[in-house]
Amino acid sequence: MKTAMHFADNYLINPTNPITVTQIGAGGTGSNMITQLVRINHCLKALGHAGLHVNLWDDDLVTEANLGRQLFAQSEVGLCKSVARINNVNRTLGTNWKAVEDKFTYKAGNKIQQEAVTNLYISCVDTVQARFDLAAFLKANHEDYSGDRDKPLYWLDLGNSKFTGQAILSTISSIAQPKSKKYHPVAVLPMITDEYKDLLEQEAKTESNTPSCSTAEALEKQDLFINPTLANMGGSVLWQLFRNGMTENRGFFLNLNTLRSDAIKVA
Repeated sequence: MKTAMHFADNYLINPTNPITVTQIGAGGTGSNMITQLVRINHCLKALGHAGLHVNLWDDDLVTEANLGRQLFAQSEVGLCKSVARINNVNRTLGTNWKAVEDKFTYKAGNKIQQEAVTNLYISCVDTVQARFDLAAFLKANHEDYSGDRDKPLYWLDLGNSKFTGQAILSTISSIAQPKSKKYHPVAVLPMITDEYKDLLEQEAKTESNTPSCSTAEALEKQDLFINPTLANMGGSVLWQLFRNGMTENRGFFLNLNTLRSDAIKVA
């Protein structure tokens, strides 16, 4: 039996401009994920690729409770999380990435900001509704941007509880696949909101988004290393797609209590 394989969209591998990225969320996982995008951008450019241009969306402010578990310094308390992380990256590396001090929300018929239209979406969000909003936006608008520079291609969603988490890569529409004698090419990778809709709707009934008042309280909700581990492994999912031009893994499930991860295979 042939191995199921997803071949990356040609533009992801050979772009005429930097790949545009929308990352939603700059908290526990999001603040760490930006670091992985910095590393991917640097190494892609070293290999002759155009690299990445990132827009980071988050209107939340840095608090004392975020220090230690999220990548913020004492001097950044009170600043918008997206601004703090992007300023740090731009000052250090000379990039021109953008912070968007706003929530990424979508309702049918709303005007779409230009910053929201990108090739790659990464969600590091706290609520189920935020995932459904993003899915609705992607499904409603992907056909409006036929040019490679604007065309939405992929969505990587990262989510976690205290000790467990997952990352799932989806295609926003069908990706043209080459013919292969060795592999079974797969054009569509399902969205988390379609594949796990029932589970997400059940989770939405019990989730709480009450902010923590201290680092100790935050650590009762999420383990110290769940977010950076999830971001590191999520970055690897993207890196394999960029570096190899194909992948047989579209994500993973992670459990830090058992120190185990299980790949989610392309099927």
